[in-house]
Amino acid sequence: MAKVNRAGPASPPDGGWGWMIVAGCFLVTICTRAVTRCISIFFVEFQTYFGQDYAQTAWIHSIVDCVTMLCAPLGSVVSNHLSCQVGIILGGLLASTGFILGSFATSLKHLYLTLGVLTGLGFALCYSPAIAMVGKYFRRRKALAYGIAMSGSGIGTFVLAPVVQLLIEEFSWQGALLILGGFVLNLCVCGALMRPINLKEDHSSPKQNHACRTQKEDCKRTSPYSSLTKEWAKTCLCCSLQQEYNFLLMPGFVVFAISVLFMAYGCSPVFVHLVPYALSVGVSHQQAAFLMSILGVIDIIGNITFGWLTDRRCLKSYRYICYLFAVGLDGLCYLCLPMLQSFPLLVPFSCTFGYFDGAYVTLIPVVTAEIVGTSSLSSALGVVYFLHAVPYLVSPPIAGWLVDTTNSYTAAFLLCGFSMIFSSVLLALARFVKRIKKPQLQLLAKESDPKPQQWTNGSVAYSVTRELDQKDEGFVAAAGPGNNLT
Repeated sequence: MAKVNRAGPASPPDGGWGWMIVAGCFLVTICTRAVTRCISIFFVEFQTYFGQDYAQTAWIHSIVDCVTMLCAPLGSVVSNHLSCQVGIILGGLLASTGFILGSFATSLKHLYLTLGVLTGLGFALCYSPAIAMVGKYFRRRKALAYGIAMSGSGIGTFVLAPVVQLLIEEFSWQGALLILGGFVLNLCVCGALMRPINLKEDHSSPKQNHACRTQKEDCKRTSPYSSLTKEWAKTCLCCSLQQEYNFLLMPGFVVFAISVLFMAYGCSPVFVHLVPYALSVGVSHQQAAFLMSILGVIDIIGNITFGWLTDRRCLKSYRYICYLFAVGLDGLCYLCLPMLQSFPLLVPFSCTFGYFDGAYVTLIPVVTAEIVGTSSLSSALGVVYFLHAVPYLVSPPIAGWLVDTTNSYTAAFLLCGFSMIFSSVLLALARFVKRIKKPQLQLLAKESDPKPQQWTNGSVAYSVTRELDQKDEGFVAAAGPGNNLT
């Protein structure tokens, strides 16, 4: 590790240890997102044991998901100021502790604090830093690397769901939570794989840190409790936070953040309401469950194949457009869903929605990196996943309220569809406006540039203006006050 830190700035290797980073991120997504989805399997057991209704029991899953996304910026801050390894290992310990303490729960409030808050906080410290590390190790094959890493969510759900059900049947829900607590400790192993890399773009200019370094040298000669030391610490903290989150003032990121809110609102309700909708139109329980299985498996295929496709030379420059395309098509699938009222018609919906859901999930980190750059990717992903929290929390209840009010799923699905389409259209308009303004800004920059044109000859640089000035001075000196230069 010391050798890596002593090495000079490098470019993303696009391979080598980077594939171990992908494997580590793959396991992190299994231990966080897949395990979070599997918590819903405990619902019936919790209801029976504690004697509570569905609404109160459902808050456990909502709290885990919401805390994971709300605290994502905290995970970025820990990984930036300590290291990605420390952040993920700490998160693994917290998440495992939450599962273990949850196995001794005597009330739902106990589960809210342990399985909800503590486990969600641990997942937050792991999720966004692991995803950001993949972006640091890959440039040319970034989308493929993200596709493999993010597919852990679907593959983990597909494998863990029957395993968790078997554990509950064999060891009760308390024993199953204990075993999951041990399984989540694998996050510590994933954290150990996250070897840091020293990239060129991570180095800021000397001018940015000159004031902080100067004050640090002065503080070495003073007491650590002096006012100068405290002032230096505050200054460095402010400078560090300003450099980490300066992307919040970028117009491109602001528009992207707004679009993420609408996209996150639309993508969540289908996983909650697809099975009840299928049952309401006469589909059997087995076929309705099979629709969710199809959606999950095709989601995995979308993760990997769409990542591979957008890494091809013909599409690499159009990843932003591919992301808009995937989000927009999922919105269109929502608009068509109320007209699909039989199992043969719902199967194509599950395939199409699942594929493009996996596609745009893969491209979220790629598009974020294109907007803010690799050096700010960890902090930016923390903010992006933070923006998922509130829509994830409120969209299923709002959709359920619309179903109860209208006695139909049409209004709920149409609202989700238009929300995702608006997200895509908003980004498309921002891209169009940027392309229109770019030539105008370049023209204004050329007109307002006061620097004279310069040439370089080896290591010597000179300007036409300087050369003409020197000729004028020599001409005046040669003429002298007594010469007639008419």
